Amino acid sequence: MRFKLFTSFIILFSAANLFAQSHSTEIGGQTDDDSYLFQGFDRYYTAGTYFYYRQALTVKNGDNTSLCNRVLGFEIGQALFTPQSGTIANSNGVDQPSLIDRPFATYLYVGSTLNFLYKDESNLKISAQIGVVGPDALGKQAVDFIHDNFGFYHPSGWEYQLDNNFELNLSAQYNKLLIRPASWIDLSAQSYVSLGNGFTGAGAGALFRIGNFNQLFNSVSTQSTAIKNNDVKPFHKHEFFFYYKPLINYVAYDATIQGSLFGHNPNSQEITLDKMPFVFSQEFGVGITTNRLVIIVSTIQDTKNVREMVDPDSWGSLALFYRFK
Repeated sequence: MRFKLFTSFIILFSAANLFAQSHSTEIGGQTDDDSYLFQGFDRYYTAGTYFYYRQALTVKNGDNTSLCNRVLGFEIGQALFTPQSGTIANSNGVDQPSLIDRPFATYLYVGSTLNFLYKDESNLKISAQIGVVGPDALGKQAVDFIHDNFGFYHPSGWEYQLDNNFELNLSAQYNKLLIRPASWIDLSAQSYVSLGNGFTGAGAGALFRIGNFNQLFNSVSTQSTAIKNNDVKPFHKHEFFFYYKPLINYVAYDATIQGSLFGHNPNSQEITLDKMPFVFSQEFGVGITTNRLVIIVSTIQDTKNVREMVDPDSWGSLALFYRFK
């Protein structure tokens, strides 16, 4: 169902693409789901839905001669997590909490980003999010609606989901071009730090690109396809490239696994588990831009992020943005 909706969006926006003139503003969405990989799984990071608005800000030479692009963004998202299956009921319909190898949890948030992109093809992206983990994030309602209305099995076990806790999370990403031996291949360093009562940690890795890509201050790779600087000539009118991004993540705290940082209700049914301190992530994907469209298709594979997990985690991701102004 999600794939059909995504295909419809592509057809709709492709028609609008014929009349494109500029692209300093973009709006779009992203949908993540393990079902996109056609493996028959419905587990762990099982689904995510996100909506974005990005506006390129004017960059004046007098402000900072090394700055090439600035992008202000706003977003809203919902991420759903379940154990090894979306239902923990046995054949007799009796719940088996022992099957919970990753907590039932939902993270619902709104956030903002400010992305500074420099002529040396480095960038600093600062993010802030406020949200909630728990029943108020409406995960059970979302899962029940999808499963009950599209002929899937009925989920069970959400009475054990993590309790409500308010989230304030801050993060910063820094990326830098390392080498570009030819116009069709390059390597960049990737890093981030996060701090909050929901997510605290850090990560470092690399980004390999091959194909027709643009500079990192105006590329899908750095969420900077919106730009107002008309003095900069991109390598290509349109991007079409493949990429690979390995990342090692240090996890200090994860509220979707461990619950509230400020204690737990002893009378609650919530089931919390133990996070893994290090998670290795691999992302394979393709980035595409046309005059008005931005399309990213990728698959992500994570090692176990919970000590009790039976298997590693993996999912597919589809993103589509429409550029205007």
